[in-house]
This record gives sequence, C-alpha cells and structure tokens, in this order.
Amino acid sequence: MTPSSSAGSSSKNGSPLIGGHVDAADPVNQAQAIGAEAIQIFLGDGQSWKGPVVEFDQALVPGAESPEAALRQAIEDAGLQVYVHAPYVINVASPNNRIRIPSRKLLQRHVDAAAEIGAAGVIVHGGHVTKDDDPDVGFVNWRKAFDQLDAKVPVLIENTAGGQHAMARRLEAIDKLWAAIDNPEAGFCFDTCHAWAGGIDMPDAADQLMAITGRIDLVHANDSQGDFDSGRDRHANFGDGTIQTDALVEAIRRAGAPVICETPSTGIAEDIALLKNS
Repeated sequence: MTPSSSAGSSSKNGSPLIGGHVDAADPVNQAQAIGAEAIQIFLGDGQSWKGPVVEFDQALVPGAESPEAALRQAIEDAGLQVYVHAPYVINVASPNNRIRIPSRKLLQRHVDAAAEIGAAGVIVHGGHVTKDDDPDVGFVNWRKAFDQLDAKVPVLIENTAGGQHAMARRLEAIDKLWAAIDNPEAGFCFDTCHAWAGGIDMPDAADQLMAITGRIDLVHANDSQGDFDSGRDRHANFGDGTIQTDALVEAIRRAGAPVICETPSTGIAEDIALLKNS
C-alpha cells in the first residue's frame, strides 16, 4: 500500500497501518491472531444507548489503576493503534430532539472514553433525516454538534450505505455535509462497502471523497454482499462480494490512510494479509 503521510499511522516500512475490528475484552490476542497493526473496538454494545463500558480485565496489567488504564497500557505495549466505533444508534442529524440530544451526549461520552484509552479517533455514522424533513436541517445539526463537542480525540464521520435521506451516502450529500460542518476537528472514515452499496464506484471513490473532504483519516476495508447502489450494508470478505478485488484494493491504496477490515472473522486474517502484500 502507498505510504501514509499521517503521523503515527504508518508501519515500520512506511505503509499505512492495517488491521481489523476485534472484541474489546481481548483485543491484543485477537490482533495478534489476525496480523493486525491497528484495531477497532466498541466500548460496550454497538446497538445500545447505554454509555461506554471498558470490559478489559484490569488484572492483566499489574499496577493499572482502572480498566481504562489497563487497556491503554496493553494496547501501547503491543504496539497497536486503536480506534473506537461509536454506537450505531447515534444520529446527531435528526430533527427529533429525543434522538438528536441523546445522540450528542452519547457521542461525547464515547469521545471522552476513547481519550482515556489512547484512541486515535472515534468513528460515527453520518445519520439521516426522515422523508418529511428538510435535509438541510440535518446538515445544520451536524455543524451544531461539532460546535458543542469537546473533541478530545478526532471524530471521523463515516459514509453510509443506505437511505435516500442520509447525510453521508451520496457524494452530493457529503459535499453539503462538509460545507455545513466547516470544522477542522471533523475527520472522515471511508467505508468501501458503504461507498459501493451507496452508489460510489471503485476505484475512484477515494479520489471523489478526498476531493470533497480534503482528507481520509481511516479506511473501513470491506467487500460488499450487496450490488452497486443497492443500499445494502452487508460486508463480505475480499473476493466473496460484488466489488472487483483489484478495484477495491486500488481504492484503499489511493486513500493512503490507516485501514481497518470489518469483514467476517472467518477470513479477516486473509483480508489483512492481502492488503499488506498489495
């Protein structure tokens, strides 16, 4: 893969770090088992409104004062870079106060927790409005969210696969989102499956997204079970989906950013190895 220019995001040979999503209770052993240089974890249930929880066994790191300190030390000792994926339920774009306000609060709590474990960033989905809402309200709500956010670690907005009223599916929506936010603390996470299923072709997706956002901070490297522009968010191992593998690898290479594979566990080690050898 092409060397990355981001500080702290390159391996010893100068290439972007490549890794995968692992269980937060045993991240180091899982990372070693799949050959990961970087990892992504949930802090708790990714489908829940409950606050972040660190499940790591504090006793595994003698002298650690808390599970958060123990996890941070274990990750640092293993030479890994860690990212935190915020819960899927978060939707700061929503015009509904009962969704938007709790979403902002939950995002802040995950940013705070991610800082405690030394995370390189928090990934959050772009969210959506309903068919009866003005999409511009969603873009403005994102700007307000960043205005209020204490970004102790970078917050990376991820492009999404489905929905006709999504803030980060279509290129034109992402363009409007980025113009509305206009905040250097806003980073971008490029998900290849989401791009393909959302109607953004490979391998040009990385170039098109970079032209809009000016940055790609992280890649979620996934093949797609769904067809092009299907709106289906279903990940597949490389070669098992509908994206041509050479085009997929080329899009990841062009992004020039750290990589997290979120592919099925049965083949994630092979996916990581393929990217390392590309």
